[in-house]
Amino acid sequence: MEYKFILSFAAVLTVCSLMVVRQAQLKQMQRVELREAFILLHTRGYKEEAQRLYNRLLRDMEQSTNRELFDDFQRTLILVDPTTQHPENLIWKYHWTVSNELDRRAESTLQRAHEIAAKK
Repeated sequence: MEYKFILSFAAVLTVCSLMVVRQAQLKQMQRVELREAFILLHTRGYKEEAQRLYNRLLRDMEQSTNRELFDDFQRTLILVDPTTQHPENLIWKYHWTVSNELDRRAESTLQRAHEIAAKK
């Protein structure tokens, strides 16, 4: 009887862990799909639909992990020239928005590290 409870608990814990991992993978796949759909629509000239996806990407940026944003940064870097400004190009705008967000997060992480170091 005692072992049945332990085994049942272990089985439930394993299933829940697998569900959490699967949900995280699904969220990441949906984000990549959204980004790639945005790029495809923009490059094919579907400006209105690309604008909607651009807005969704911006709206979801706060909940995105640093890794997801870095992936977006790398993906868009190969599509734009970062040395020249093209504010009419949504991919260029998204690239610079992601870049600025990564810089902002790096600053807050560095500031937090200084605060931790200052504590006695």
